[in-house]
Amino acid sequence: MEITYASPSSQNLSSSSQRSSSNVSMPAARPVKVIPLQHPETTSSSSAASSFGASVSKRIGNFKRMTWIQWIETLLPCSRWIRTYKWREYFQVDLMAGTTVGIMLVPQAMSYAKLAGLQPIYGLYSGFVPIFVYAIFGSSRQLAIGPVALVSLLVSNVLGGIADSSDESYTELAILLALMVGIFESIMGLLRLGWLIRFISHAVISGFTTASAIVIALSQAKYFLGYDVARSSKIVPLIKSIILGADKFSWPPFLVGSIILAILLIMKQLGKSRKYLRFLRAAGPLTGVVLGTTIVNIYHPPSITLVGDIPQGLPNFSIPKSFECAMSLIPTAILITGVAILESVGIAKALAAKNGYELDSNQELFGLGVANILGSFFSAYPTTGSFSRSAVNHESGAKTGLSGVITGIIMACALLFMTPLFEHIPQCALAAIVVSAVMGLVDYDEAIFLWHVDKKDFLLWTITSITTLFLGIEIGVLVGVGASLAFVIHESANPHIAILGRLPGTTVYRNTQQYPEAYTYHGIVIVRIDAPIYFANISFLKDRLREYEVDVDRSTRRGPEVERIYFVILEMAPVTYIDSSAVQALKDLYQEYKSRGIQIAISNPNHEVLLTLSKSGVVDLIGKEWYFVRAHDAVQVCLQHVQSLKETANAPNPLPDDNLSFLQRLLKSRGEDLSIAELESGAQRPPDFKNTDPKLEPLLSRKS
Repeated sequence: MEITYASPSSQNLSSSSQRSSSNVSMPAARPVKVIPLQHPETTSSSSAASSFGASVSKRIGNFKRMTWIQWIETLLPCSRWIRTYKWREYFQVDLMAGTTVGIMLVPQAMSYAKLAGLQPIYGLYSGFVPIFVYAIFGSSRQLAIGPVALVSLLVSNVLGGIADSSDESYTELAILLALMVGIFESIMGLLRLGWLIRFISHAVISGFTTASAIVIALSQAKYFLGYDVARSSKIVPLIKSIILGADKFSWPPFLVGSIILAILLIMKQLGKSRKYLRFLRAAGPLTGVVLGTTIVNIYHPPSITLVGDIPQGLPNFSIPKSFECAMSLIPTAILITGVAILESVGIAKALAAKNGYELDSNQELFGLGVANILGSFFSAYPTTGSFSRSAVNHESGAKTGLSGVITGIIMACALLFMTPLFEHIPQCALAAIVVSAVMGLVDYDEAIFLWHVDKKDFLLWTITSITTLFLGIEIGVLVGVGASLAFVIHESANPHIAILGRLPGTTVYRNTQQYPEAYTYHGIVIVRIDAPIYFANISFLKDRLREYEVDVDRSTRRGPEVERIYFVILEMAPVTYIDSSAVQALKDLYQEYKSRGIQIAISNPNHEVLLTLSKSGVVDLIGKEWYFVRAHDAVQVCLQHVQSLKETANAPNPLPDDNLSFLQRLLKSRGEDLSIAELESGAQRPPDFKNTDPKLEPLLSRKS
């Protein structure tokens, strides 16, 4: 088919004058340029099904063209850095980085295991096998995986309601949870579904981690205060339990824990602020453990509880048990998978960008999944990427995944030779390590930033953090994600719509609110829709269009003065998609406008939108002559119609245009009507044809 577009710069004339299907009368024909458009039936890319098929075919073709080296790199990402490893340049820094992270991980792993309600040995197990597996299947070269505070809190919160932490079944459920998390991560990585988490806004994640950090810190208070505190993920029961047990307060653990916490925070701050002291950041946890153990061995305070006996040796291979409880663990496994995507993949991408290599987020997710699956067969509970250890690994100069292998070797040495030394570590020292780690998760700077930049995101942050604190982690996450999706749906169902006006001295049309100097024309409304048009927002769009028809600002209008709106121009350049519901609504809107003597014009629809309108019959219904390449072209045509309508209304007995030939109508429009430039400027004087260059776009009338 062919679509006719008005084009003032074209020297071609249409062979015949086409009449409008509306009540608006057509003035003289004007120069047009006929642009052929391929018929929809011959365009294979117009349908979603064919687009999906083309995408699948392209991916299959890419697989067929892959060499055996590329296949190995896809299946084993570690081969990418192994093939290009520079031993003289990389080995020393990898050795230093791996050793530094290993020294940091040993005490942290035991601390996070206690937070999860497990024996410290399971934290060491979780920092052993998963690290080696991730070094093989993970694509990030600096990400340090292992136990983390947030996942440990989730494990404790869920399993605490199913079994007692002292029971063997509690440990079995934690190991089973690692297997389930690994399966979910692997499936999402293989199916390339990591994009699903993009619907959760950063404000929700920040609010969730901030509230979780506060809950984690309060849950460790029992090791500082010297008495038991209720296990809960809600802030009210925790504070209530702390207050009610105040009469059991003990000074020794409080003093030792506070001193160790202060030292850890000072070392962390010095490590961040001064480059030559950055080793202090990694050495902090080890320093806290050594200091606490020394104090206990010297003074032997009876009120300070110790870690106790820790089994020596590497973990044995065993198949996870308690599969009958798997259904109850699915929500938590999905939640931990989401945390892994948001935290680990985000960190990995940032580190990859800093170190100049590409990272596939789906491959990264698959690597984390395999690490958790194989780790569950060696008594590990769910692991993911750690922000603090990854930052230390990067700052220590890690170049490849070999640093992770060295960290794993240090963990193996700790399991084989050092566990007897861990028996005298005070619990308050491990609690201080946890508190110092989670204090960095309290992101109040983000809240201040959101308050100044975007009040909606600040509201999301506030809702998520408050619900997480007072209603629990699961409800907090659900409310935060629900609110985030509700905001997305609201923005999609209520898209931005702008009234366009012409910038003086140009043929450019912009939002009149953003550019107050832009002016509009009597009888014409130019509307730009800044979103896809589909079933959820079409009612909103129709209501706004009706408002624009009635609410007219005449102070900035030019051109022939008329009493009402005769033309509505829809600028559809930003519209990327239009569905069947929107098409039907557009037909209804056209009939409604037609009954009131208003004509719709369409400006600059993209290829897919135009094909949809063509196949649905909207192009023929509105009229091909009412489709334009630019908003300016549509305005020029509509201005001529408005002038014709005004003259027809003023003339007592106008001669019908039907009795005039095409050439007569053209001569009449050139000789009797105001020029296009005069109509656009609103001037009421004859045009100066001497100064008019027919090759230039019509602008405002020139002053003599």
